[in-house]
Amino acid sequence: MVRITFIDAGGTRREIAAREGLSLMENAVAQGIEAIAAVCGGNCYCGTCRVHLTPEWFERLGPPGDYEGPVIDASGDAHPCARLACQLPVTEALEGLVVETPASQS
Repeated sequence: MVRITFIDAGGTRREIAAREGLSLMENAVAQGIEAIAAVCGGNCYCGTCRVHLTPEWFERLGPPGDYEGPVIDASGDAHPCARLACQLPVTEALEGLVVETPASQS
């Protein structure tokens, strides 16, 4: 299991034990992270699984992909390190990841 911490817009922290091979979104939904709505079920078109990374993690994981970027833009999320949790596969390289969820998803 990979330890990942979610911080909601109110500052509440919640650590989950994420399963490798699933997306960050799938793990968040399975473990009751309420700020991750995942309306489209992980198909990269609703933008309701946005997370904000620190600049260091954003550099490690890279920018949004060709389909992901427009979805983030359409959501109105201007955070420079926004990503869709459905597009982040969990591997042991994510151990210790801390993400914030935007207020617009709370």
